[in-house]
Amino acid sequence: MTTDEVAGLLVELTAELAKRGRAEAVTIPIVVESDAEDASAQLVIGLGNDVLSVPHDWDRDVPDFSEAESRLQGYLDDLRPSTTAYEPRDSLETSDVLEDPDLDLRDFSR
Repeated sequence: MTTDEVAGLLVELTAELAKRGRAEAVTIPIVVESDAEDASAQLVIGLGNDVLSVPHDWDRDVPDFSEAESRLQGYLDDLRPSTTAYEPRDSLETSDVLEDPDLDLRDFSR
């Protein structure tokens, strides 16, 4: 078992990898019911690998897996396309375009 946050990130990361035709090995923190100590699980996620996340009753303190959450979130952010706005060159003003004094455009008009 792991936290809801880690499970959610694992599902999202699996989907992103599958979209790209990739599979990766990851390690996630888990808690084993028979042992109060934190442990880890190694999984192959992505293309060809299914991940199932279901809620489970838990009556103990929720473990702090924030470090693993940050690591998985960073990996997911690296995979996802940037949301930075892209401005096509056609929308630039003529004055915004740097001119090359060595390039004579008349040579290309033939």
